[in-house]
Formats: sequence, C-alpha cells, structure tokens
Amino acid sequence: MLKEAWMLAIETLSWMEMRKLSERLALSKTVKQLGVNDADAVRLAHMLSLETIRRRNFIDTFINKTLKPQTINEFNLGIQAFLRLYVYQTRIAKNWSKIDIKEAQNVAKIARSILGWKTLRKVEPVLGFLLTQKPHVIYEGLSDEERIGLQTFHPTWFVKYCFKLFGRREAIAFLEGNMRSPPTYIRLNTLRAGESEILEKITKDAIRVKKVEELKYAYRVVSTEKPLTRTLSFREGLFYIQDKASCFAAEAANPESGMTVLDVCAAPAAKTTYLAQLMHNSGHIYSIDYSKRRMDIWKNEVAHLNVEIATPVIADACHSPPLKIEADIAVLDPPCTSTGAFGKLPSAKWRLTRRSVDKMAEIQWQMLTSVAEAIKPEGTLVYSTCSVTVEENEMLIERFLKWHANFSLAGIMPNMGLPGLRGLEKCQRLYPHVHECNGFFIAKLVNEKLA
Repeated sequence: MLKEAWMLAIETLSWMEMRKLSERLALSKTVKQLGVNDADAVRLAHMLSLETIRRRNFIDTFINKTLKPQTINEFNLGIQAFLRLYVYQTRIAKNWSKIDIKEAQNVAKIARSILGWKTLRKVEPVLGFLLTQKPHVIYEGLSDEERIGLQTFHPTWFVKYCFKLFGRREAIAFLEGNMRSPPTYIRLNTLRAGESEILEKITKDAIRVKKVEELKYAYRVVSTEKPLTRTLSFREGLFYIQDKASCFAAEAANPESGMTVLDVCAAPAAKTTYLAQLMHNSGHIYSIDYSKRRMDIWKNEVAHLNVEIATPVIADACHSPPLKIEADIAVLDPPCTSTGAFGKLPSAKWRLTRRSVDKMAEIQWQMLTSVAEAIKPEGTLVYSTCSVTVEENEMLIERFLKWHANFSLAGIMPNMGLPGLRGLEKCQRLYPHVHECNGFFIAKLVNEKLA
C-alpha cells in the first residue's frame, strides 16, 4: 500500500507541475493511469500531495538551500516531486523535531523502486543533509513580506497584496487561515427525503454533523467513519458535499417556486441543485456552462439529486445568453482566482501572478454585463466569487453600477458575513479565519427598470 501511495503522489505532483492541473484532477488522472484500486493508498496519496503542494514555496526554498549551487528545477519532474514529498514526510510531518532514519531509508528505498536506482542516484547524497538541515536557515536576509510568505506558504506578491488590502495584522490572520483545509460541509437534499429522515439515515452511516444555524440545510461534518462518497446515504442522493459559502450564494438569491432562474457557470451543479431544492422543483432553471466535460458531470449530479426543472445550456457566458428569456433571478459564480479557497485548493497559489487578478476581472466583467441583459424588471442578479481581491469583487460591482444605472445593490439575507469593502456594505464577505469556510464575496443587484 505504501509503495502505491508514493507512486500516486509522485505522479500526481508531476502532472500538476507539467499541466498545471488541480490536486483533484491530477490525482484522478493518476489513479486511472496507474490502475490503482486500493482506497487507502489513494487517500494517503491525496494527503501527501495536498500537504506537500500547500507548502511548496517553503519546501523548495529549504531544498535549494541544501542543494546550493544547484536548484530543484534542474532535475526531472519525478525527482522534483520525490524531493518535495520526502521533505514533507520526513521533516514537516514530524514537526522538524524527530529524525526517523529508518523511515527515511524506507522512503528512499520505495522511491528507488519507483523511479529507478540510476535516476535516484543523482540526489541520494543530499537526502541525509535534508534530514538534518535546520529549517530556520531559509529566513536569512529576507524582507518581512518574503518571510511571512514562507511562514504562511503564500507567494510574496500575494502577501504584499493582502498587507495593502487588510493591513498587516489582519492579513497575517487571513493568510494563517489559508494554511489549513476548511471543514467539510454537506447540504441535505430535501428533494429526496425530509430533513429529519435524512439526518436519521446519515446517523446510521456513522456521519456526525452540526447544523450551520444561519443556513437552511447546511451542516458541518464533525466526524465520519469512512469517506462520505462511500456511504449509502450519499449514493442515495440524500446529501451533497458543498461548502457553506456556496450554499450561502443560493440562499441569498432567494428563489421561489414557479420562478425562471438563470444559473451561469453552473457546472458541476452545486448551485443548480440547491436552487431547485429551494424552488421545490417548481419553475425552471436554465444552467449555462461552456465546458461539455463539466456539463456531463452536471447532468449526473442533477439526476442523482432528483432535480426535475433544470435545462443544460452549453454556451460562453462572456456573450449574451443564447436564450430568449427574462429571468426572475440570475446567479453568476464566474471563474475566479480562488484566492479565498487556497486552504482547499493550495495549488492555485502557485499558478497565479498579480496580473492574473486583472485578467480574471476582465472576464468576469464580460460575464456580468452579458448576464444583466437577461434580468427582467424588478429581477435580481446575484454575483459571487471565492476570491478576496477587490478587483474581482467590489471594484467590479462599482464599475457595473456606474454603467448600469437601472441596477442597485440590495441587502442580503441571511446576514452571515462581514460587510463588503470600499463602502459597499450591502455586499458580504466570508473569510477562512473568521467563518471557517472558503473566502467568499457576494453582491445582490436588483434591476429597478420599469417594465
């Protein structure tokens, strides 16, 4: 099992580096590629990959200090992945305090069998130094932002951005919140059964949960004896694994039975299925996404959760919707930099630059203005992202309101977040270190144009 887990982890990190894939996609591709069926090996590989990539800047700096004058990037992807995983498992997982030589030797033996002894021979002499090197050496001669970046595992440019946006003290609290994966939340699916019946069934599945008081059907998972996706209640469609921030966006839209709703960037169906649930499967939802692959997932989820009122539409949301409808509600959750979800998606940190924020904001602007065309008079447009940058959020809403005088901000219920920045207090923000979920922004806009 251990060899399979390390083989999966090395290959997963290699795919992430080569193709810029997310943790989940890279692991899924690797499991399929290598034909691994051992669930324990897959779980261990996921943990190793996730926790290693979370700390990539720290680990690479530590390795480069030891390799000097060489750098980790001079080796092939397999060696790079192994060295990172080796430092995590033998040093960081031990909190730097215990040196387990026997374990280190076993890990090297496993890597030799996976990568080949000739390949590993290039770095074997340095493994002992990595096992004994003191971690504090990496901080010598660094600026404050560089040091905080290494301590909290974030790019220096993002640390500087957060200092400017939140102030140093609050920024560090936010960055430290990103160092951990957020709790797991589920949303009970009342399109399959009543809430009390679902709670009874998930209890039989040994899933312990705690209600999120502000939301209707969201629960925090306290403990579970096996992966949620392998439980009977999950297979029966009785719950959906969904962050509470995502549930918040659907509830803020406040859809009612019989309404016409536009769900933009709908795949993989988290919002569509919750909107349908809140509408009691009465009315109609048009779900738009540009990706056929993602919409295939959407179709499976919609059927699994017993949604009967949703129609899939494959289209580019940057252009006017290819539908002649007037929506009572439109929900837009566009692609974003995911700067609020680094705890859950740590690899995203290393794919971004400061320019990424502005590029993404322009795409979001195109989507926002296109979707606005489909909102009926007195209709509502809900805009949300899992990003904390103002360029993708408040500044975008300010720009939209300037160019669309018929729209105005509305208050959001439930009121479970902090006020928006730049004076947009009707908007709401959620933060990992405050709300124990993904960082999140939401704005609710009403079309006041008379019919």
